[in-house]
Amino acid sequence: MDEVLRKKLKKVKMVVLDADGVLTDGKVTFDDTGREWCSFDVKDGFGVRALIHSGVIVAVISGRMSEVVKNRAAMLGIKEIYIGVKEKRHPYRELLKRYGLKKEEVAYVADDVYDLPLMKEVGISIAVADSVEDVLREADYVTRSCGGRGAVREVAEAVLKEKGLWDGIVAILFDEKRRDNL
Repeated sequence: MDEVLRKKLKKVKMVVLDADGVLTDGKVTFDDTGREWCSFDVKDGFGVRALIHSGVIVAVISGRMSEVVKNRAAMLGIKEIYIGVKEKRHPYRELLKRYGLKKEEVAYVADDVYDLPLMKEVGISIAVADSVEDVLREADYVTRSCGGRGAVREVAEAVLKEKGLWDGIVAILFDEKRRDNL
């Protein structure tokens, strides 16, 4: 990881996630009753919880309406959940104002062309490994992991390591009294 990227990661105070293709592998399954099924990686869940525990704001902005995504995000403790949003820059700009953040303090994790307009507005744009070519080209950082398969955890770990907080997260896992808080 180069020094410019490390400096950008250190400034991050909010991580914004796309859902389909980032928190999930992009596959949506429906059963014969029309109920939606998605898979989520527990490593990504730990990464989200570690960010939140460390004081980093986590938001989900998704173009597709999905109660499954909404429920999973809420389960992880994400308070800023925007689903069914076609213009992702609107909630992003609202979040900047609400939290008094500058764009340099925001990382956005993306995978598809719908994400390009927001990628151009944030301090650090991140593409999961299996993103479409246009997104890979635009990204400041490309994860080694694919969407829904540990990419969010990889981003969380990179941010928290650059902020000097990762070792503290790992230490909590060895402390029975504090472990349940993570």
